[in-house]
Amino acid sequence: MSKNLEGKKSPNFSGECTSETKFKLSELNKNLVLYFYPKDSTPGCTTESQDFRDLYKKFLKHDTEIIGVSRDSLKSHENFKSKQSLPFELLSDPDEKVCKAFDVIKLKSMYGREYLGVDRSTFLINKDKKIVKEWRGVKVKGHADEVLDAVINLL
Repeated sequence: MSKNLEGKKSPNFSGECTSETKFKLSELNKNLVLYFYPKDSTPGCTTESQDFRDLYKKFLKHDTEIIGVSRDSLKSHENFKSKQSLPFELLSDPDEKVCKAFDVIKLKSMYGREYLGVDRSTFLINKDKKIVKEWRGVKVKGHADEVLDAVINLL
């Protein structure tokens, strides 16, 4: 069972991102949608990222930035970002520091084989660095819209 972070202060984190940028939560002065996904260029992750991409301007209107996180390399992220025309950065977390801080590494099973993987999860962090909403075990369809509704209701 994953720990519930809703209502708590966000773990402070930083990491290497696409576009040769480094992200530091402590330097962000807006709301943040932090979404964790298993793997670049897989069907569900592609759809989820496209949905956030398509709503990105609406998130910006509500003073909210989006960052996608997976364990993929920066090179993989750059290719994925470019191919999908993502307007936001992707954070590479190969050592799982950010994933572990948000408790999104879970035992999964595929074709009868168990492995540790990223549980698709999203966190809405307000300007005060507090996690105001979390979604775990996310189903992609309609998710980005649900997150945008939560952002709009922050005001």
